[in-house]
Amino acid sequence: MSVNKIILLGYVGGDPEMRYPEKNFAVARFSLATSEQKGPAGNEITDWHTCILTGKNAEIAERYVRKGSRLYVEGKMRYREYEDKFKIRRRVAEVEVTNFELLGQPTQKN
Repeated sequence: MSVNKIILLGYVGGDPEMRYPEKNFAVARFSLATSEQKGPAGNEITDWHTCILTGKNAEIAERYVRKGSRLYVEGKMRYREYEDKFKIRRRVAEVEVTNFELLGQPTQKN
């Protein structure tokens, strides 16, 4: 038996980037920041995670998720490889989001 599950609680780094690779099928991508205190001085370390949502979840994210939103995310770690424009092989890690909950909207500045 094996398990691939990730749970994150953090802040959205930017509005979702939307794509529609097929008619009526949405894909949303955004970054999520998580922070923790490390060491005796309590230095804060922030990690950035790339989140990918598809289908109905992507459509909901497009409507409600904004930069600065506080988000709870459940999903799976996925790794993919691609070749960049310089023909260099790259490997990226992404969170394939299966469930999420909006915990707070960013405050509006006038």
